[in-house]
Amino acid sequence: MQLSVTLLAAARGSSLLAERFDDDRPLDSAGWDDVRRAAPGLAPLAAAELRYCSPTPRSRATGDALGLTPLIQPALRDCDMGRWRGHTLGEVTAVEPAAVDAWLRDPCSAPHGGEPLMAFIARIGEWLDTRPAQDGTRIVAVAEPAVVRAALVYVLKAPPPSYWNIDVGPLSAATVTGHRGRWSLRFAGGPS
Repeated sequence: MQLSVTLLAAARGSSLLAERFDDDRPLDSAGWDDVRRAAPGLAPLAAAELRYCSPTPRSRATGDALGLTPLIQPALRDCDMGRWRGHTLGEVTAVEPAAVDAWLRDPCSAPHGGEPLMAFIARIGEWLDTRPAQDGTRIVAVAEPAVVRAALVYVLKAPPPSYWNIDVGPLSAATVTGHRGRWSLRFAGGPS
């Protein structure tokens, strides 16, 4: 059974410098403008048989603005950042530099009291592996950039620290094809 899952990063809800861990802010005005500009190019995603989104306000708003009417998937929530939730990386680093260093170096650590990176990647991989669909089904999921990064690490069977080297910008899309335990990253375009 071969599925096609397009993971679309939600539009932004704040500037990159103001991003906070486990942020529930809605789309900001720049995010809405970005969605309007990107909508024509993303219109083919509405043809997907199954359409999902993470529970964040900006993921839901992005999906709705693109006409996807996505079903909220709690499993696509961002990484649980425990007591760091709502703070920027700079704020946390200023108070807990050793904890931030441990968190960035060890994917099994959770100095914030939340979810370790390894558990986050596994949760997103489990969601991907359990999509109820028939052969050829197209799926789209609008989620936070962290969720897209975690999915790509899982799909590529990459070492967990590679998570930090994947840059997922707002409204960027990645498509994976395959089935449980056997996924491939697919790039669009080019000659057929």
